[in-house]
Amino acid sequence: MSFLFQLSFYLAAPFWALMIVAPRWSWTARVIGSPLIAAPVALLYLVIAVPRLADLLPLVTGPTLSGLQSAMADGGAATLVWAHIIAFDLFMGRWIYLESSRLGVHPLVTVPILIVTILFAPIGFLVFLIVRAARKSTRERLPVDVGSRP
Repeated sequence: MSFLFQLSFYLAAPFWALMIVAPRWSWTARVIGSPLIAAPVALLYLVIAVPRLADLLPLVTGPTLSGLQSAMADGGAATLVWAHIIAFDLFMGRWIYLESSRLGVHPLVTVPILIVTILFAPIGFLVFLIVRAARKSTRERLPVDVGSRP
């Protein structure tokens, strides 16, 4: 199970590296543009989850703190939760990267947010929402260039 635990991170790491180390490289935009970047980790999740469905269903249909604590003592369940976290953190990082590009947020702002997202995704998400709102507000206040209208 330790191998699968580590594998979940290694399947996501190249995509994080592209967004952080080479945010303006044309290949980064092409690769990160696909939602399939999270598919390898999601498939790993599936491989771990299917044999455990009988144990998982009660945890997700009637979750309790004590039930989750008990399940997390099992390496397979902890690996499953880790793969879940890795997959959705990557998907969130992808959205932040794409939305930053769309809004013209400079990589010097976006990259630190992506690093926070890798470590603490909900905090990175909230910080980006603030940056996004500020950027949208600034863009709405900018005067329209009459010559650029279609």
